[in-house]
Amino acid sequence: MSLHPSLQSYADAWTHSVEAISELVTPLAEGEWNRATPCPGWSVRDVVSHIIGADCEMLGDPRPIHTLPRDLYHVQTESQRYQEIQVDVRRHHTAPEMVSELEYTIIRRSRHLRNETRDPGTIVRGPRGVEETLEYAMRRRAFDIWVHEQDLRRTLDAPGNLDSPGAHVTRDMLLAVLPKIVAKDAGAPANSAVVFDVHGPVEFLRTVRVDADGKGTIDGAPSLGPAATIATDWETYVLLSCGRTTVDAVRDRLKVEGDQPLTEAILTALRVTP
Repeated sequence: MSLHPSLQSYADAWTHSVEAISELVTPLAEGEWNRATPCPGWSVRDVVSHIIGADCEMLGDPRPIHTLPRDLYHVQTESQRYQEIQVDVRRHHTAPEMVSELEYTIIRRSRHLRNETRDPGTIVRGPRGVEETLEYAMRRRAFDIWVHEQDLRRTLDAPGNLDSPGAHVTRDMLLAVLPKIVAKDAGAPANSAVVFDVHGPVEFLRTVRVDADGKGTIDGAPSLGPAATIATDWETYVLLSCGRTTVDAVRDRLKVEGDQPLTEAILTALRVTP
């Protein structure tokens, strides 16, 4: 037996991103590991530490026994505290130590994926400390690591891979939550439709429809007379959805039509990451 076919695309996306990250950080000088990234409170070293820690947890390694300092202003929730343990425990590691651990973790995780024979529906403990199916854990892992690859690329001024396998996993993850964002979080009125038109390396045209009961669904058919239309480029959509920027900071890259209060509510609610 080998990796289930439904999991292969997530394994491929993870491999593509983690190898790109390794290539990005291996040549960095010691000081460059301290550069601030778009993740609040996290340096390049911290992002790589998070990546290492998450994959160690996917491997089933025990979590570090570590007490966080009390002055980490960016740690405000239990979820953030959980993730910060793997980061803070590596904050004093040198560049060679970071590169070495990253390379070793990639080798271990790659071997683990090659030998993975479990059913996609198997319940596992994911890297966020919650029980979930193996399929969801791997899909979420591919999404997370691609987003962090982009964080590092923006920090190091090395753009690329906006259309990689991880980008397509990310697109599907973000599309899956759009009905909830529009119907519940933004409160779109019953019997209305909202169109999203995203262009660039990854592009899509989707309509979220809210039925008479206030439930949202999504499809690829155009809508005549939608309540609102939101158009932007793929990178901006990702930045908004992953909380890497604010609506005001990228307003010149957004084209919105229709119900203005509704579009503002949707844009504000787009963020799906902690």
